[in-house]
Amino acid sequence: MQLTGLQWGARLLRKVEFPVAEVLGPEASVDAIKDLIKRKGLIFIKPIFKGGVGKKGKSGLIGKASDIATALKEKERLYFVEHAFGGKVAKSDGVTFEGGVPAEHEVYFSITESTVYRAPVMTITHHGGVDIEELPKDKIGEVPFDPLTGLKSYHVSNALEDLKAPKEIISPLVQNLPKLWTLYNHYGMNVLELNPVRMMPGSKGRLVPVACDFKGSFDIDDPSWKRLDLPAHLFASDYSEFEQEINELRTYQGQSDVFVINEGGTITAPTFGGGANALVTELLGERATISSDFGGNPPYEKMFQISQIVFKYWLEQSNVLFVIGGKANNTDIYETFRAIADALRGYFQLHGPVPLFVVVGRGGPNLVRGMAYMRDTVEALGLPYMFFGHDSAMSEVVNYALKADSWMRREGRKAIKAKLGI
Repeated sequence: MQLTGLQWGARLLRKVEFPVAEVLGPEASVDAIKDLIKRKGLIFIKPIFKGGVGKKGKSGLIGKASDIATALKEKERLYFVEHAFGGKVAKSDGVTFEGGVPAEHEVYFSITESTVYRAPVMTITHHGGVDIEELPKDKIGEVPFDPLTGLKSYHVSNALEDLKAPKEIISPLVQNLPKLWTLYNHYGMNVLELNPVRMMPGSKGRLVPVACDFKGSFDIDDPSWKRLDLPAHLFASDYSEFEQEINELRTYQGQSDVFVINEGGTITAPTFGGGANALVTELLGERATISSDFGGNPPYEKMFQISQIVFKYWLEQSNVLFVIGGKANNTDIYETFRAIADALRGYFQLHGPVPLFVVVGRGGPNLVRGMAYMRDTVEALGLPYMFFGHDSAMSEVVNYALKADSWMRREGRKAIKAKLGI
C-alpha cells in the first residue's frame, strides 16, 4: 500500500509532531479556502491519486493561486484529471489545498529498506524539491543505520556536514528529522519520503523544517499499520469495483492484495506469496486478468469470500483458473483449496457451467488432502485439470498454464462447451 500527498500524510506526520504545511481536503468550503489564501498569501492545488503517482509537477498537475477565483478554476481543472505515468493512467478523485511555505532552502529526506546494507538507510540532501535521480552522487548523503538503535541526531548532523549544507539548516533538521524514524518504525512502513521539506523562518528568525509533500509505503505483512486507522478504500490501487470488494476484506486475517492487470485477460490466477506473485505476474503478462497475493494463512471463510468475488468478476471470460503458490510453511492447503473449490461449485450452481481449464501448483501442509478435494470438485463439474506438487518448478507450472490457455483459445473452449452441453 502506498500513500502520496498531504491529505493523509499530514495526519501521519502530526502523530510524531513533525511540522507540516497546512492542508484542506476536497470538501473544503469557499470560505475556508479564502481564509487559507488570506493567511498564507499563496496556496497550491494538487490532485489526489490513489497509490504512488509521481511526476505530477512536471506534467503540469500542480496548480497555484493567490485569489479564490484562480483557486476554484484550478480545482475544476484538476479534480478529475487523468495522469499518464509508467505506462499506466491514473484518475484523480479530488484535490487538496495546501498553504504556501516561504523558504530559501529545500531539503529531500527519506528512510527506506536497503538490500545492499541489509538495514534501513537515510537519504538526505539540501538540494531538495527536485527528483533525487537528477542530482549527482556527491550532493546526496546515504547513511545506513542500526534498526535496533534507530535514526539518531548524529546521523543527520554528520551527513549534512559532509554535504557542506548551510549551517543555519543543520540544527533544526537535527532536532526534527529523527522523529520520522518513530513514524517509520512504529507503523510498519518500508518507505517514508518527504520532498521537499522547506526551511521556513520561525517567529524568532530560527528556521523550521516544514514538510510540503509526503510519500509512504507500508509492509502489509506487518500489522503495525493497523494502528493508524486508515480507511479500507486506501488499499485499492484503483476505483474498480473488484479491487474495492477484495480490499474490504483486509480487516480479516491474511492478505488480500489485488491489482487489475488486463480487463481482457484470459488467465485468472489466485496467487499465494509475494515471490510467486512477482514471478507469475511477470510470466503471464497481458494474459493475466489480475495480480494477487492471498497468502498469510487465510481462514476458510475469508478464502471463500475472496474466491466468490474473483469468480464473479473474472471467471466467465477466463480460459484458465490458475491456483499457484510456493511451498507454504504454515498455510493449511486443505482449507484454502476447500474454500476455492466450494466457491467454484457455487458459481456453477448459480450461473451455470463455463468452459474452463484448472491448473494448480502448490506445496505445504495438508497438500494431498487439499488436492484430493479440488480434484473431486473439478471432476464433478466436468472440467479438465492438471495439478503440480511442491517438487515442480514454478516457472514450468506457469508455462503449462500458458499452453493450456493457448489450447483453450484454439479448440479447448469449443470442446469443453460440447462436453458440458453449453
